Amino acid sequence: MIDLRSDTVTKPTSKMREAMLTAPLGDDVYKEDPTVIQLEELAAETLGKEAALFVTSGTQGNQIAVLTHCVRGNEVILEKDSHIFYYEGGAISAFAGVQTRTLPSFKGAMDPREVQAALRGEDIHEPETGLICLENTHNRAGGAIVPVENMREIYQIANETNIPLHLDGARLFNAAVALNVSVKEFTKYTSTVQICLSKGLGAPVGSIIAGSHEFIMKARKWRKRLGGGLRQAGVLAAPGIIALTEMVDRLAIDHEHAQYLSNEMMNIPKLKVVNAVDTNIILVDISDTRMSSTTYLEKLKEKGVLAVAFGPSVVRLTTHFDLTKEQLEKAIVAMAKI
Repeated sequence: MIDLRSDTVTKPTSKMREAMLTAPLGDDVYKEDPTVIQLEELAAETLGKEAALFVTSGTQGNQIAVLTHCVRGNEVILEKDSHIFYYEGGAISAFAGVQTRTLPSFKGAMDPREVQAALRGEDIHEPETGLICLENTHNRAGGAIVPVENMREIYQIANETNIPLHLDGARLFNAAVALNVSVKEFTKYTSTVQICLSKGLGAPVGSIIAGSHEFIMKARKWRKRLGGGLRQAGVLAAPGIIALTEMVDRLAIDHEHAQYLSNEMMNIPKLKVVNAVDTNIILVDISDTRMSSTTYLEKLKEKGVLAVAFGPSVVRLTTHFDLTKEQLEKAIVAMAKI
């Protein structure tokens, strides 16, 4: 089966599996796991932050950030299709007791003037703005790269008003590789950042949140409260070290594969690529086939290809390192036959 559903379906490399077997271990709740410590120090340095914390998932990392930054009754400003708002089960209201204020965007980038206008806090009838959240790359915008300049402008607004800014950077390394810049060019315009190790970087489990020493100290307690305090967690951290040191540059191959798919689909009648393919995600409008996305995906599966629905008439294809060029060619043939 050719799996284009997500870059989360990747399997750990043989080197990652070997590292899991041989990793030095300790009790991470006691801060005694040397492999976790190595990963966290590496991540903090890579992301340009004082400290980092290994967490079980990107969602948990984002939730810990909101819980650490906010108090109950705060309002969080974020983009209307952002992962934190769209795909995390309403967790920031369920756990942190905060409400969301969503703003529209262009390719995932909110207008800084609209962010400025949305800030609240003095009127007793209104909630205080406790946090601004960005997402880069932006999933529902088709893996779009939010420009560094846009982040800088919003971060300046956040600083001037003493409001923290958290970046959901689940696929941030995709943005950095696509623009051929250091990931620090993005993270320097954040108070805190979350990055996933288990998407394009290929680790089987885990994410990182990074920020100041004070933030990470508080975040560690929230991780414990959420049941994320693990014991001999080095078996999971070991592949994360390989992900950060050996799997970043090869993301360029995934981007090339996504461009290939996009270009080839332009030659298939009734299929329209509707996003500018910045990184490894392609959004395809299939409405001219007069099929629903559900029906189309069923027919695609019958031909040995998996994808996901992104609406009633849009499907998403995502490239990753477990896919070969030959498999992509077969996927194109299958779509053309449908």
